[in-house]
Amino acid sequence: MRARHQEIHRSNRAGWLRASVLGANDGIVSIAGLLVGVAASGASHAVLLATGLAGLVAGAMSMAAGEYVSVQSQADAEKADLKRETRELAEDPHTELAELAHIYVRRGLTPPLARQVAEQLMAHDALGAHARDELGITDALRARPMQAAAASALAFTLGAAVPIVAVLLAPIENVTAITVGVTLASLCVSGALAAYAGGAPLLRGALRVGFWGAMAMAAAYLIGNLFDVRV
Repeated sequence: MRARHQEIHRSNRAGWLRASVLGANDGIVSIAGLLVGVAASGASHAVLLATGLAGLVAGAMSMAAGEYVSVQSQADAEKADLKRETRELAEDPHTELAELAHIYVRRGLTPPLARQVAEQLMAHDALGAHARDELGITDALRARPMQAAAASALAFTLGAAVPIVAVLLAPIENVTAITVGVTLASLCVSGALAAYAGGAPLLRGALRVGFWGAMAMAAAYLIGNLFDVRV
């Protein structure tokens, strides 16, 4: 007996993966940029730590709220489309059958076969067939607001902890250089892991995330150098 063939698809990770990658990178870059900018102004360890923790809490809450609102809007749109499709199936099933068959014809089936496929799928699960093939709504890719919000907030917190720990452990005279180095290394690792999870080349993922992180910290450092605050 042949072993069952199993395929690993990455598309079902899209919801939480996008939120996690965005949250982690935002946590690393925004808090590191904030700390580098404040450190460049001459702030003390205590001020840097307080700044980092305040940024972590505010950023995690902001990421969770923003992700929830954004994905909930998508979920609302999906529910509205499904409600409308349910009503149309009840009121005019023949037109909906023809519409589904036409979709399959455009995908390459002959009209008789497309009609037969549409009839069988609608007999099994009419709403599911229209949701998938007409609206593009699948279970794997459906909007999940709470999942996205939790993943984004947790990832932001973990990402933000990296530069905060670097600041906490680094001597004040070298805090900027150490924070930048640790941040760039963590961004490259984060980019590579995200690329691996999404099936993309590791080096490309690491370089693109590291590049934009470096640009953000350079801008923050230049702004911090405009001030000379000794606290």
